[in-house]
Amino acid sequence: MTQRHLTQRHLTQRHLTQRHRLTGRIRLGLVALAALAVLPLLASCASAGTSAPPSGSIPAQSAPGEAAGTTVAFYGDSYTLGTGASDPASRWSSIVSAERGWHEVNPSADGVGFVANRDMLPGLLDQVIAANPDIVIVTMGLNDNFVMPDRADDIRAAITADLTTLSSALPRARLIVVEPFWYTDERPASVERIIGWVRAAAGRVDADYISGASHWIEGHPEWMSFDGLHPNDEGYQAMAERMDAELEKLGL
Repeated sequence: MTQRHLTQRHLTQRHLTQRHRLTGRIRLGLVALAALAVLPLLASCASAGTSAPPSGSIPAQSAPGEAAGTTVAFYGDSYTLGTGASDPASRWSSIVSAERGWHEVNPSADGVGFVANRDMLPGLLDQVIAANPDIVIVTMGLNDNFVMPDRADDIRAAITADLTTLSSALPRARLIVVEPFWYTDERPASVERIIGWVRAAAGRVDADYISGASHWIEGHPEWMSFDGLHPNDEGYQAMAERMDAELEKLGL
């Protein structure tokens, strides 16, 4: 077993006993983070029958005064940034980080994908590498659906390039690639195509892969924020529970 390989578990809202246990642990581990208003999102990108989640800005969060420990960098979009949450502490990445005592580095940004809107944030991958994390969790890919099929070849190449770069630049880091999130019950064909490219690229760099994440908030409109595009606090809590289960299976 390599340094990249550890273990996961499955929680749903229906498993209330498990959810209460997780919530109890989260409350013990959460550090107070300064309240930060969620800003409006960037303009949507159009696609047949769908709308791209707009963009906002919540900066990367770290536990104040935290001693050296496991540093985890999150490389994702608005669903990892926490757009729609009432506070950065309520996003799934901060919940699972606080529960585990991780130092969270989260430069995730609204509206970006492996290709989508990357000209706006050309240094995003560099920020992840500069953090010299022990673990990298990749959740990118949702917004690339909105530049499909025109940018299909570019997206496939960028997925491979980004994961290869992370693997090469951070040889001691555990690389965990998550199936790209999705936000509606209706799924355009591009969703499965991009998922397939991400899964294949993760395998080529020997990364851990978490499947099924595109379905995590499916069928729960009550988990969406006022914009109808991003999860609310309850939705991020549900995502945190699902991610917690998967990370436990990986031994984290």
